[in-house]
Amino acid sequence: MTVNPITTGRIQSAIALASSKTGVDFDYLLGQAKLESGLNANAKAGTSSASGLYQFIEQSWLSVVKKHGAEHGMAWAANSIGQSSSGRLSVGDTGTKAAILALRNDPNASSMMAAEYASDNKASLEGTLNRPASGTDLYMAHFMGLGGATKFLKTMQANPRASGAALFPAAARANHNVFYDSNNQPRTLSAIYDRFADKLGGAAAGASATATPANYAAQALDMNGSTVITGGNESVDDALAWATTAMGRFTGKATQAAVNVLRPTPDTARLAYMMLARLGG
Repeated sequence: MTVNPITTGRIQSAIALASSKTGVDFDYLLGQAKLESGLNANAKAGTSSASGLYQFIEQSWLSVVKKHGAEHGMAWAANSIGQSSSGRLSVGDTGTKAAILALRNDPNASSMMAAEYASDNKASLEGTLNRPASGTDLYMAHFMGLGGATKFLKTMQANPRASGAALFPAAARANHNVFYDSNNQPRTLSAIYDRFADKLGGAAAGASATATPANYAAQALDMNGSTVITGGNESVDDALAWATTAMGRFTGKATQAAVNVLRPTPDTARLAYMMLARLGG
């Protein structure tokens, strides 16, 4: 499915906001979304319950929303999710459950929860592995779950040539192309890891080609078919820089390094306000 360039721009803006609020690397989040869904917020897996920009399966989505939803305006969803003694998450009301799961297709909600999920996994992996967690490590945690990724990475440290399919037979059955090569030979753990690293890096590089501040601003100018023009010869970049600084104040985060921008005029401020509204500030 071809994704509309304007839609892609709005998705990239949602990812940028999630990165800013959580501190998770933007390129990682962008590459992950490109790899998981091709930046298609409505992507749906044919072999599992995975859906949305980051292809969260139902239980993973309910878990991260229950833990972090209230922090990001989704308290109604978090409070509706219950947990059984076995740890399984559920929602009593069918309509509410459908609404919570549908949030996976909202770029802002999906990006924010993916960033929070990555942040949690980063802290846990670094504590277990006693080293900084790379983007590939984080992607393994998204792909296999934190427990599976921890087992994978610790085993790979000790024996990189171990068979991934032998270690994870169920995952290998569901993801044949990941665990086996074109000759149907099982890949080693290091080969699987390197393949993910290459794909993640390539996806981030390809997606980042259009993910520039100027492009964000240009895409934000399209407000449901209307075009906003700045006045007083201020550039869109000036407006974006001012908006970014303002967003830092609105979110309670430290602002970026000071930038040399014009004092906002009414036109520039109007554009910045609209951009903040679009970005969820």
